[in-house]
Amino acid sequence: MRKAQRGFTLIELVIVIVILGVLAAFALPRFIDVTQDARLAAVNGLAGSVRAAAALAHAQWLVDGQPTSISMEGITIDMVNGYPEVGNNGIEKALTDYSGFTLNPATPADSDTTLEFQLSNAPTPANCKVTYTEATASAPATVTVTTTGC
Repeated sequence: MRKAQRGFTLIELVIVIVILGVLAAFALPRFIDVTQDARLAAVNGLAGSVRAAAALAHAQWLVDGQPTSISMEGITIDMVNGYPEVGNNGIEKALTDYSGFTLNPATPADSDTTLEFQLSNAPTPANCKVTYTEATASAPATVTVTTTGC
């Protein structure tokens, strides 16, 4: 009496490998653009943080009686028309963290009216950025997002 062997035949193993290959071919394209999606999320996340920081600074400015500078968590922030300025003690100080982004200009002067936060690891950082524009007498500060180079 012969004992029956157990296990998979070669054809069964080949069929399983083919099925896994077909599944991988359909699933792989769904994960290819994950890095671009992550860059877009990072830029949009920072834009939300800049908007929130400007809004919180504006609220503190209103509460303090509209001074030329305010204090947020012990940090002095210079204000222009009720919103953080672009200079060295402005919006970048109101943000607690913008790691992964570089400033353009790197050291903003008080005469600058826009500040860009460019995503450092983007293929084209100049086109993957958040731009903060200082408030004017007739308009509040604005935040714009550019994602064509992400």
